[in-house]
Formats: sequence, C-alpha cells, structure tokens
Amino acid sequence: MITTLEDALKRIAELEEENAKLKEELDYYKSKKFAGRQKHDEHWMRSYNDFVIQYEGGMTIMEIVAKGAISRRTAYRYKAYYEELKKMQEKAVENELLT
Repeated sequence: MITTLEDALKRIAELEEENAKLKEELDYYKSKKFAGRQKHDEHWMRSYNDFVIQYEGGMTIMEIVAKGAISRRTAYRYKAYYEELKKMQEKAVENELLT
C-alpha cells in the first residue's frame, strides 16, 4: 500500500516502465502480418522446392495437397510460379541460341 509521496513516485515510475514495455510489445504485434501471402523467405522456398520435387516427380496437384503440407490454392499458386519460371528459362535458352 502507498502511504507516502515517495512510495507513490516509486510506483508511478514502475508503472511507466511497465507501460513502455507493453507499448513496445503492442507495436511488435501491430506490425506483424498474420495472414495473407507470405514473402519468399527461407520457409517459402523450402515449401516451394518440396512442391517442385513432387510435381516434377509426376505427382498431381491433388496428390501433393493430399499429403497435407500445403493447401490446394497454394499448390496452384506454386504451379503458376513454376510454369512462369520455365517459360522464362526457355526464352533465355532461345535468346542464347540466336546470338
């Protein structure tokens, strides 16, 4: 219990320190993105590369999804990304052959 002015000032300082820590934590959670498409970070690349290995191995999209590692929408997004990369590689090879 607070009985003196000195105790009150000490308690105010403690509460201000606690408040500053909570504001930092709140700012962290406000800036964090919990939903939506993920950036192409290390986790995304591992997931995509696993998909490519399975897809090039002859598995269908539905077989890959049935394994449960990614959703059907993610699998189709990976497939579109994969096909776009293949087109770009083919064009690069054609350009090399023409020069």
